[in-house]
Amino acid sequence: MSKVELFRELLLSEEQLAAVEALGWIEPTPIQWKAIPAALQGKDIVGVAQTGTGKTGAFMIPCLEKIQVGGGLQVLVLCPTRELAQQVAEDTEALAKGTSVRVASIVGGVAYGPQEEALSSGMEIIVATPGRFIDHMGKRRVNLAGLQTLILDEADRMLDMGFRPQIEDVRRGIRGKPQVMLFSATMPNGVHALALQLTKEAVWLEAAPSGTTAEGITEIVYSVKPEKKPDLLLKLLEESDWNQVLVFCRTKVGADTLTARLEQTGIRADALHSDRQMRHRTRALERFSDGKTRVLVATDIAQRGLDVEGITHVVNYDVPLDPEDYVHRIGRTGRAGATGTAVTFLTAADYGAFKSLEYHLGRSLERVHLPEFDYAGTPVREDRAPSRRGARSRAPLGLGSRLDDKLSSEELDRILKLSQES
Repeated sequence: MSKVELFRELLLSEEQLAAVEALGWIEPTPIQWKAIPAALQGKDIVGVAQTGTGKTGAFMIPCLEKIQVGGGLQVLVLCPTRELAQQVAEDTEALAKGTSVRVASIVGGVAYGPQEEALSSGMEIIVATPGRFIDHMGKRRVNLAGLQTLILDEADRMLDMGFRPQIEDVRRGIRGKPQVMLFSATMPNGVHALALQLTKEAVWLEAAPSGTTAEGITEIVYSVKPEKKPDLLLKLLEESDWNQVLVFCRTKVGADTLTARLEQTGIRADALHSDRQMRHRTRALERFSDGKTRVLVATDIAQRGLDVEGITHVVNYDVPLDPEDYVHRIGRTGRAGATGTAVTFLTAADYGAFKSLEYHLGRSLERVHLPEFDYAGTPVREDRAPSRRGARSRAPLGLGSRLDDKLSSEELDRILKLSQES
């Protein structure tokens, strides 16, 4: 049996099978198994799948099977961020290898000239952010007459960013009834309503419960004083298996400050946030993907759409205020069946957000106690293996002991008081 024999069961063309094999894919992911047959039949699809589960292949493989080369714009993919749009475009080019299908990304922050040329030349697939695409539509540079498929990727994030009016404007600009595929990691009420508005008799698919984390990710929480965060990160980076590390900060200033601190200690690091020019953001991603940079410090601009192979660790330098963001952040590691580690730094001030996160996840996250960093100096309990969904892992060597996650109100009051005094 060839490596792609299971993909062959989806009745894909030889060109598509060759492209899949070149990517090293062995078998379809659950969302691909469910979405590709329905999409090939022309059905509308609403898919719920966690990050790193092969959603791009799920919607793009069937599109590539139906595209007529030279037929003008036939597939439009809308994405919430420039980084995600560019990633989807790159993945699409890889899936289209061996064909004459042309792909272009239309995003903000870059020159209009090449985008105008791509639109006028009749590229078969456009991957765009809503704002810039609407801009081109308003200047009559877009021909949607032959559009067959409209895809919304990370629909929940697009609604969070206020793009619903732009999405509706795009849909009104499309003649007839295109096939609509909407994919989202979560399904809040707003996304559900949008899906019902845009689709007709859609096939609803769910590859994993909404808001769940990927299998094979070890989750560890370190309690730490705020001023000790940089030192704790530097200590963890001394571990030999911390090879490619993505760190999430809450603010752009915080990301820049931490990046400077890492570089001062000789660690190759880059910052990624919206205040950086597009060419600098692109260069930072390329350096990180190529392994030239060991640590990428980012705001939530990178929590979705950053598909870099080999990320060994994700660090929540700041506890995310939205529990859903935690799922998307740690989904940058452990992708496509690989394993990874997600580390969260917990200060006393973050305790409320942290308990909200645990409630959302429906489980407790075990914590590590390091006396030199811990915000309260809580007594040590015996070591236990870190929590991994679907896998087992040894505890990090030399990095302390786990704490019982259940604290009484008296213990919590004592912790908060000690933190305020320290």
